[in-house]
Amino acid sequence: MRRLLIAAALAVAAIATPVLAGNQTSVAIDHTTRINLRAAAGSVIVGNPAIADVTVVDERTLFLSGRGYGVTEVTVLDPLGRTIWSGEVVVTAPTQGAVSVYRGSQVTEMACAQSCATTVRSAPARPAAPAAAPTTP
Repeated sequence: MRRLLIAAALAVAAIATPVLAGNQTSVAIDHTTRINLRAAAGSVIVGNPAIADVTVVDERTLFLSGRGYGVTEVTVLDPLGRTIWSGEVVVTAPTQGAVSVYRGSQVTEMACAQSCATTVRSAPARPAAPAAAPTTP
């Protein structure tokens, strides 16, 4: 009986453990990092989706994607609305294989291996298709 009470107390303590707050996770822009959760996720909230995005693989596995430079907050709630993970996500520049070329105020980001090429982020926007001319009866 005593072992059963101890096991029950440990189970309650595991559920009631404090949130992993104060986490700071860094991810390079256009890269991902894996987050393993201690409990099943019910909801995921991203402070600024232009900076980071989250892909839910299963109820205990998330991938954070760096979308734009900056800092944002990500919070994961369980199905009952309790916070199970909360942290600051810092999106940084990649540490290798990238070059930024500055011409005045224009920045061109390039991905480099044996040679360098402009990244999708720096590619010029395609002009919009011309609007169809209105027809008159």
